[in-house]
Amino acid sequence: MPVTVAGVEDYFGESVAARYDESSAEMCTPEAVNPVVDVLAGLAGGGRALELGIGTGRIALPLAARGVPVCGIDLSPAMAARLRAKPGGEAVDVTIGDFATTRVAGSFSVAYLVYNTIGNLTSQDAQVACFRNAAAHLKPGGCFVIEVGVPQLRKLPPGQTVVPFALSATQWGFDLYDVSTQSMSSYHARVADGRGEFRAIPFRYVWPAELDLMARLAGLRLRSRWENWAGEPFTHESAQHVSVWEKAS
Repeated sequence: MPVTVAGVEDYFGESVAARYDESSAEMCTPEAVNPVVDVLAGLAGGGRALELGIGTGRIALPLAARGVPVCGIDLSPAMAARLRAKPGGEAVDVTIGDFATTRVAGSFSVAYLVYNTIGNLTSQDAQVACFRNAAAHLKPGGCFVIEVGVPQLRKLPPGQTVVPFALSATQWGFDLYDVSTQSMSSYHARVADGRGEFRAIPFRYVWPAELDLMARLAGLRLRSRWENWAGEPFTHESAQHVSVWEKAS
């Protein structure tokens, strides 16, 4: 069950944090991490970086190891504790709070949200607030970067609301969509050591054009959009995008 932190439900408590890196192992390889760090280090350009939803430090720690000063905001004390316990964790300043509204001191050259984390904000108002919060942290000319999937509604035939994403002898996962509210929930079932575990996490899916409008409301303009961190073109067949918005100089 989620706990409440700063008035917001935290779905990434100790039971999730304890195995988060293991369950996301494919996203923690050098092949997955290095292109992200390359882009963010380039955008930082010698300035500071702010990660919204910093988690266990998958991106923040290697970015800091490149010499980029990194701060972060995260709602989950359990996830932040995992980051702090890792080598180099003491160099990353983490503030516990809702990244849609929590402020940290100073200004930054780049702020970023990766791995679909914008969807953890489950209302349009919260997502708009996140853009405004990111923009308020940026220096003139600074950039806000989001990596997020394109909603997979093309996989839904008429009358269907469920898309499976994991299926094995010990693990099942599926996403449940409500297209009337742009809400979805990810359901995870797992059998380990003869015991069953189940958890559900709510999200709000969001379209690229909607994100662009949120950016405009926050005083940002679209600078780049790619399919991935390698900079491949974003097309109508892309399953995700990396978007960069810039604050006016």
